[in-house]
Amino acid sequence: MVDSKFYRKGLEDLGDGLFAWMQPDGSWGYSNAGLVTDGDQSLLVDTLFDLPLTESMLVAMRDASPAAHKIDTLVNTHANGDHTYGNQLVKDAVIIASKSSALEMTEVTPAVMAEMMRHADELGETGVYLKRIFGAFDFESITSTLPTQTFENEHVHHVGDKEVRLIEVGPAHTRGDVLVHVPGADTIYTGDILFIDGTPIMWEGPVENYIRACELILELKPSIIIPGHGPMTDAAGVRGVQDYLIYIRDEAKIRYDAGLSAQDAARDIALADFSSWLDSERIAVNVYTLYREFGSTEPPPEPLEVFQLMAELA
Repeated sequence: MVDSKFYRKGLEDLGDGLFAWMQPDGSWGYSNAGLVTDGDQSLLVDTLFDLPLTESMLVAMRDASPAAHKIDTLVNTHANGDHTYGNQLVKDAVIIASKSSALEMTEVTPAVMAEMMRHADELGETGVYLKRIFGAFDFESITSTLPTQTFENEHVHHVGDKEVRLIEVGPAHTRGDVLVHVPGADTIYTGDILFIDGTPIMWEGPVENYIRACELILELKPSIIIPGHGPMTDAAGVRGVQDYLIYIRDEAKIRYDAGLSAQDAARDIALADFSSWLDSERIAVNVYTLYREFGSTEPPPEPLEVFQLMAELA
């Protein structure tokens, strides 16, 4: 593993006009982002969960690189708000996402999050949990700002003379996950295909797509890997995510075949070597998704039911 002592808040200069914005500890909402520059051209990889966080990042980027004074292109790696809710601060950029992500962004909007948090005090222990994981963020003042350009499968973009490959690997973490690969700089920004030192969360699946996405990262052999959450990593970190996905797939299938409900399976699975990772309660989401994949006839849970089970397991 890459030594996580270098995991600190702020902008990391990766060399060759590339940067990473890191947000320890990488838990709920504290995502990473990136910047690719060449000459006076710039591409931003993701925005952050609210406007103050995104503005702080953009200020640091402008201080570090003249090219960042005007963001030409924004790539959203997937639809989750902690990678998209700051889009309005670069609304004049060309905003690129996969077609599936663009559709998904219209669902859990900033307004939906703001409404949920306004009612958190009425939700008992679930509300306490929601305030713990989301209470630091301001969803009230955000205008949903959607992609202006979409693609499917793969899209090649140029930032000056730098080639940037956008590779759709979803559905996996979400419906339209995208890897941002800069082959000339031997660097990849993975979005939430990778959580390092934190528990991956599989909202969509299927799990085999997620495992294959990790395998693709390994096949590309990048020297620098920027995950969606957590410290920069290497091949060992990617394999760790794969190992988790394989483990929970196999453990969930045993319990599905034995007739346990998804809720009871999530409670029953021992996380073993993965128990020290942040946010282990995400096993609840992962088991619900796996059970759906296995063909469960249980009615799909409402979002608040999922958070209720995570609150119980946290």
